[in-house]
Amino acid sequence: MTAHQSLIPPDGASLVELDESLLRPVEKARLHVLTLTPFYPTESDEAFGCFLAEPLRAMVDVGVENTVLFASPFYRGRNRVSDRTTAATALRYFCLPKGIGLSSSGAFLFARIVGVIRKVNHKSSIDLIHAHSALPCGHAASLLSRELGIPYVITVHGLDAYSTNQVTGISGRWCERVSRRVYQGARRVICISGRVREEVLKGGSFSTEVIHNSVDAELFAPTQVTNNADPMILSIGDLIPCKGQDLLLHAIAELRQRFPTVRCEIVGDGPQRDALTSLAAKLRIVDRVTFCGRLPRKQVAEKFQQCMIFALLSRYEGLGCVYLEAMATGRPVVACHGQGIGDIIQNGHNGLLVKPGNLAEFISALATLLENPSLRRSIATAGHRTIHQNHTLAHQAENLARVYAECTR
Repeated sequence: MTAHQSLIPPDGASLVELDESLLRPVEKARLHVLTLTPFYPTESDEAFGCFLAEPLRAMVDVGVENTVLFASPFYRGRNRVSDRTTAATALRYFCLPKGIGLSSSGAFLFARIVGVIRKVNHKSSIDLIHAHSALPCGHAASLLSRELGIPYVITVHGLDAYSTNQVTGISGRWCERVSRRVYQGARRVICISGRVREEVLKGGSFSTEVIHNSVDAELFAPTQVTNNADPMILSIGDLIPCKGQDLLLHAIAELRQRFPTVRCEIVGDGPQRDALTSLAAKLRIVDRVTFCGRLPRKQVAEKFQQCMIFALLSRYEGLGCVYLEAMATGRPVVACHGQGIGDIIQNGHNGLLVKPGNLAEFISALATLLENPSLRRSIATAGHRTIHQNHTLAHQAENLARVYAECTR
């Protein structure tokens, strides 16, 4: 079996009547990992879980084969996995909607998949389960581990490690309790940054390790910025309040006084789009701002190559792969202090960090970069070097393979 073959029947297939051709043995010189994830690139959104899917391509080179299950609640409709990414099986499961159902969602997911996973494990023994997020996949992994005797690890991707920010009250307390049990039972809790690990360890003493996300350095590669082009500041992220796109619009309005041709492009979509569009009109910068919506990965890479500066003042960020992608493309980055990206960016050396919500400091950082080409080149070069020395897909694959080996001894 290769990483591009799935042992799990497609959504809607019987859990009893399996296509036996799917059950191909894994070479036992390799580790066979079952990956359970609530996010994965789809036909409608290639960025959804790309940080998880892209490193899977490099896992084969380090002796790991993955069977990938992309699990979604039934009420979100069917998701078709993008044909541009590593193959996975999309599967829907029943759970109660909204926050009230999150604490029990892992149990429903377990009930949906345990039969087929038992058959897969019988034909091609699974060495390890790698779950992404405590709920629902981590909880399902813990139940599978108890039922089938397979160890599991879990990766925590965000700062809401116990789901208590998105779910409040009694339901939130149940989410916290279940998440704590999941972390306690895991062979390793993998955190994408030191900030995420801090949040995880607030709930107890667990076996944790930081493994940063990585970048496809072939897709996100440097090019020259055309000297006679209007300076473009790029921002990428969901259009939600914590991402800080409103600060970027205010900054553009101020910077136009000194840099009349400066403009910005914002990639992403979300509930704040109308409010941000109205703000651009109010600030009279409609001609200087482009809202691009969501874009395929190749077009995102092209946007990085076209920009002069990448800026995202997210104030609630576990790490932020877009910062790494900008650095890999050779673009100077402006981000916030106190976020996961602080593991990677050394302020003033390979990027600039400003205080969250501090508009004056943000404007000053952007102005400094706009008027100083040598500083832009210096920061961009250092950022590019940082990625290629420590944060490529191969680096992440090697780190994960080491953890997998340690957790299956």
